[in-house]
Amino acid sequence: MMRTAGVKPSAAMARYARAAGGFYDEMIAPDGAPRWGTLAAARAFFGKSEKEIAALQKEADAVVESLGVTFAVYRENKTAIDRAWPLDIVPRIIGGDEWAKTEAGLRQRLRALNAFLHDIYHGEKILRDKIVPEELVKKSPQYRPQCRGVSPAHSAWAHICGSDLVRGGDGEMMVLEDNLRVPSGVSYMLENREALHRALPAAFLTPLRVRPVLDYPQKLYRMLASLSPRPGEEPTVVLLTPGVYNSAYFEHLLLAREMGVPLVEAADMTALGGVVYLRTISGLRRVDVIYRRVDDWFLDPAEMRPDSALGVRGLMAAWRAGNVAIANAPGCGVADDKAVYSYVPAMIRYYLSEKPLLPNVPTFWLGEEGRLKEVLPKLRQFVIKPANESGGYGVVIGPRASAAKREQIAALIRAKPRNFVAQPLVELSTSPTVVGGKLEPRHVDLRPFTLQSDRLDCTAGGLTRVARRRGSFIVNSSQGGGSKDTWIVARPPAAGRRKK
Repeated sequence: MMRTAGVKPSAAMARYARAAGGFYDEMIAPDGAPRWGTLAAARAFFGKSEKEIAALQKEADAVVESLGVTFAVYRENKTAIDRAWPLDIVPRIIGGDEWAKTEAGLRQRLRALNAFLHDIYHGEKILRDKIVPEELVKKSPQYRPQCRGVSPAHSAWAHICGSDLVRGGDGEMMVLEDNLRVPSGVSYMLENREALHRALPAAFLTPLRVRPVLDYPQKLYRMLASLSPRPGEEPTVVLLTPGVYNSAYFEHLLLAREMGVPLVEAADMTALGGVVYLRTISGLRRVDVIYRRVDDWFLDPAEMRPDSALGVRGLMAAWRAGNVAIANAPGCGVADDKAVYSYVPAMIRYYLSEKPLLPNVPTFWLGEEGRLKEVLPKLRQFVIKPANESGGYGVVIGPRASAAKREQIAALIRAKPRNFVAQPLVELSTSPTVVGGKLEPRHVDLRPFTLQSDRLDCTAGGLTRVARRRGSFIVNSSQGGGSKDTWIVARPPAAGRRKK
């Protein structure tokens, strides 16, 4: 946890601390003093007038527009609307010593998740030992029987994991959920950093030793290349996109460009004789690694959805034969089932014989015997989540829902309890956010990205998402949320530090 900087707070900082209303704030401590590492940013922003802050935000908005950073929001009729990416200019700052512990916990978590995935598609030892219920895994809509017996390179199934972290009232970082299917958002982490480099004066950056994030595409490419089934040869890596109408197409385009790999759609490839090829103007070119941004169900019309136009017929057979690598591997979505998530601490102890370094938010799978009777009478106390949805869709925040909404979700739970989990409401930490030229507290979470192949890499921070409406805990961009650049800063010199 970050210590306070040991400086006298300004009147503006003290007013802000009172407005935070008792929530843990990422920049300002309850006494109104900036936390260590945030002093330069706190003084810079809290020392400016509303007019100056609004001008800085306007400049950042113009940079985002010039960079062409967009995201898509789907209407009720499922048509997509492109919107400018909402970037708040005040960075979220985390101390380097705290981040070192968080990063170790993320690495540990992905090692355990990959051990679990390898196990359930091979010996199923964790199921036989009744550490994780067999019914939970085998009845998950993300479980893929086609993956049994497959051994991906380095025994890594989830090569890219985006874990959502939250900080509660005591300041402890916790894992809210894991995203292993096609985790998105890293492009916005990169563009947030690029935009702040351009929009903020150098004075905001030079006093702080901020860890870099712009090397992520190089790390991603190195990880993907290491999966090639033809070691010793220059691999052909491609990024498979559903196409321009996908909500994350901006990210697909950016990552392909930054890695220097072809951005392809299904029609650009073919599978012949158990090998996948890319169609080029000079003929067929063998593909070694596919970074897929297409859901499992659409990857191969021969084995998944027969009407899919987004996949390559014969791709699964080529993958099972070891002739092409797919990241993330098919079948890994069973480990980002929110019900399975509740067992991750047990996986860490089971596979690694280690104590979990990052705690889970307490999570109750409603398909577990006795849970339904325990939770249903107390729906007002819980956040109810569909086990296999993403983007904040279908979430009901019990303490803030109407009686009618709670009764509606109760009926859905009674019909299919396996499909839901319950969590206590975590009162997310806040961070200073520009609202109408003023700095106001808004709730935030954090999505770092961890890579695994023959080694593990973790981003220095990640994508901070911010709820732009006062009092809201919904940070997803699809639900009206915004974002911040995340700075991991080195510990300042020993002089002037305050002890806990």
